[in-house]
Parts: sequence; structure tokens; C-alpha cells
Amino acid sequence: MRRSDGRPMWCAFPSAESCLRLVRALTVERHKAWLEDHRYLDMDMLKEHKEALRRAA
Repeated sequence: MRRSDGRPMWCAFPSAESCLRLVRALTVERHKAWLEDHRYLDMDMLKEHKEALRRAA
């Protein structure tokens, strides 16, 4: 079954480009969230490492 413009009825996006824009936006958003979540973990690990070096010296 097709629409009057020839596209299949199941087509969620008007074009491949619009789908790609959405995927890119979601990927960037997820990447930024991942960076923020792991930034604090890295700082804690650095602090623990420095304390361990001080104790060893």
C-alpha cells in the first residue's frame, strides 16, 4: 500500500536525510551524557591514585 506521493505507508521519515539528522542528534546527546557521567569517575580515580602514591613514598 502506498501514499499518494508514492512513499510506502510504513515510512516514518519523509527522507533518509531526516532520519540521519535524528540519529546524529540522539548520538551527540548520548555522547555528551556519557562524558558527563564518566568525568567524575575519572577524577575520583585520579585522587585515589595520588593518595596511593603519597602513601607509598
